[in-house]
Amino acid sequence: MFIASSLVLVAITVVSADVVHYPPTASKTNDLTFALGGSGAPGIFSSSTTPDKDYGVYNWCNMPHVRNREYKVPSKDYTLEYVEVIQRHHKRTPYASNTFFKEDVDWTCSGAGPVFGSTSASGPGSDVSPVQWQAFSDPANPWTTTVGPGFVGSSCQFPQITSEGLEDCIIHGADLRAVYASRLGLKCQLDPSTVKIRVTNNVITSQVASGLLAGLFPQSKFQILATLIQPSTFDSLEPTYSCSAASRIRNDYTTGSSGQLWKEHLTKASSLYTKLDKVSGIQSQDTAGWHTSFDHYYDNLSAKQCHGKKLPCSVNDTSICVTQEDANTVYRLGNWEYSYQFRDAPASAQYAALRYGAWVLELRAHLEGKVDGTSKIKYFHNVAHDGSISALLGFLQISDMVWPGMGSEVSFELYSQKSNYFIRVLWGGQPMKTSTPLGVLDMIPLADFFAYIDSAIGSANNLYINCNQ
Repeated sequence: MFIASSLVLVAITVVSADVVHYPPTASKTNDLTFALGGSGAPGIFSSSTTPDKDYGVYNWCNMPHVRNREYKVPSKDYTLEYVEVIQRHHKRTPYASNTFFKEDVDWTCSGAGPVFGSTSASGPGSDVSPVQWQAFSDPANPWTTTVGPGFVGSSCQFPQITSEGLEDCIIHGADLRAVYASRLGLKCQLDPSTVKIRVTNNVITSQVASGLLAGLFPQSKFQILATLIQPSTFDSLEPTYSCSAASRIRNDYTTGSSGQLWKEHLTKASSLYTKLDKVSGIQSQDTAGWHTSFDHYYDNLSAKQCHGKKLPCSVNDTSICVTQEDANTVYRLGNWEYSYQFRDAPASAQYAALRYGAWVLELRAHLEGKVDGTSKIKYFHNVAHDGSISALLGFLQISDMVWPGMGSEVSFELYSQKSNYFIRVLWGGQPMKTSTPLGVLDMIPLADFFAYIDSAIGSANNLYINCNQ
């Protein structure tokens, strides 16, 4: 093991001033020809349920995560010391920016939705009523007609975690509890001295946390549980911290001078765009980004299908509809886009190191704190977004990249063996395969994992300077 460790350190520290890019595995996902002209969806897009025999396959509506049935128990020689999980939120309504001017299906959230309020540490303000948002519009407001109604008369927020998505959150939490509670000695109630939950400034992550915690700590239901949140000006989890260098790099290999392949895929997909635009009413020269990637159409169509809604038809001509094969092509192209942006583009590793380096440095500090005995935390759970998970997968240089679906999860498990420490990284509940010299992240010496982080990011000061160059 010592020899292997030394080889890894040599391999990943050859270039100290730049990030080494290790290309991903060639697959149907990053094959543009297949994305454009293949057939079928790249996974499940119609239900949160994956049959047990198929668990582990790509399910956009509810991605595989750590659960007892598939969990690989390490040798008894290893002791689990700490777990840090980062996940994408669960399924939701689409973002308002991803809805058509006028949708041809209903979407109601009556009696369900985000709950808000405030509380005091003591006194009358410690026992108050939470309030629930229910969207509405009033025709007396003259600005009502200046924007598209989207889903006409909807009581939903766009976005909000749906009732079905909330159920997925609860099951997710219960599955994690079944695997980690006994191994880490977690109580049935959340103990803030050993457990931390973190969310972003986007309220849907707090909505997910409410369901997740009900499954993870069942005796804490109906209690007000504190979650950690960083200011939106420098949040590392979403992430929202300023990094102009990262933005320049990504812009260059997508819409910039190095983005020939990106532009080519948009040109070759022009006939599909024409079909979709006839249904949505989106103008071909729009300025809202509908034609710079398939992000908008992907979110619109997949959110509907994950909730059992039909694919859309034009409100002006109901004979013009998005077919299932049209939707499947959008899903294949969306996954190609994420593979290109976060793994295939040669500069993607450098982009990911800058864009998600702050969170990775925080993870490193958490692991280091357990090793040196300064931290008593046993379990840390982060609820984030697809942009968070994608950048993390890009940084770790996963061998097979996909667009992280709803509930996507990466679990970092810290183990001790006598006086040595090892890390196992699970993607979708199984050891992550990377293209780096670290290979499969299964009981990797912690020092090697730290060396990889240090070679790609450097110190906190290095990251800050590199972001602002």
